[in-house]
Amino acid sequence: MGKDHGRKKTWQKSNNRESEVETEENVATEFPVKLTMWDFGQCDSKRCTGRKLARLGYLKEISISRKTRGIVLSPRGEMSISPADRDVVEKYGITAIDCSWAMIESVPFNKMSSGHHRLLPFLIAANPVNYGKPFKLTCVEAIAATLFITNHFEEAHIVLSKFKWGAGFYDLNRKLLEDYAKCKNSVEVVAVQNEYIKTCEEEQEEKRTLGEDKEEDDLLHNPNHDSWNQGGAEWSDDSEEDEEEEEDNDEEEEDDE
Repeated sequence: MGKDHGRKKTWQKSNNRESEVETEENVATEFPVKLTMWDFGQCDSKRCTGRKLARLGYLKEISISRKTRGIVLSPRGEMSISPADRDVVEKYGITAIDCSWAMIESVPFNKMSSGHHRLLPFLIAANPVNYGKPFKLTCVEAIAATLFITNHFEEAHIVLSKFKWGAGFYDLNRKLLEDYAKCKNSVEVVAVQNEYIKTCEEEQEEKRTLGEDKEEDDLLHNPNHDSWNQGGAEWSDDSEEDEEEEEDNDEEEEDDE
């Protein structure tokens, strides 16, 4: 735990430096993958998964004017994240967009032109607010999914471990994440996604025919339905973890360190 404490101190120092080069070097040496986030201030800071990662030293918040050459997790992407993006992730990192589902239409995606914009394929949320719903992921779930799919398994588990429900995301999506990670490119990832969706639809149709419970009828509803052929998960950061428990967890982590 002493090493983590060192990372936190390093981040606190680097955030006050004017040298962009020094900051980037600290990111690369302290956590294998550079993680950044464009924050639009739409979420409760105490419940925001991206900001928690920033507090713990794994991610850096950046202004919208700051450009990136890494992978940008954006619902305005035109292709799915895939193992083919591994080199970009390793060299330039991942940038998430922190916004609220209720205010997503106000996010100026057109101003985020830098980087390699990617969609996420079909995945199921494990966060407390949208548990069991496809596509509605928090920032940490989106980042972890990207790490898994680009074969950065250890790093994905590390960021998820900072949330009490984090392991559940991997449990819910284990088979899909493993299959996506075996693909060569975006086309193959989308093919795996579509085959999974087709199988689920067939199973639901069979249940309806047999007159079974219909409460899962909305499981495959995708808010980005038109993007299914490319992959189309969206996310925001409405995880709504209990504030007191989150603060206690942070304090315990600091004490352990």
